[in-house]
Amino acid sequence: MEAARVNAGFSQREAAKALKICPETLSSWEKGKVSIKATNLMKLCELYKIPVEFISLL
Repeated sequence: MEAARVNAGFSQREAAKALKICPETLSSWEKGKVSIKATNLMKLCELYKIPVEFISLL
């Protein structure tokens, strides 16, 4: 997930702000510490301009 964010040109802080979450939450998702809800996954993929299926490959 981190690679997708970086590839999309976002810092963790920028992506978190765009998703209206705290950077710590995004960090937890990226590190696999916390599961991401489907609604947030859709928002993340829309922001990064990637298909949802791509995330499952990471």
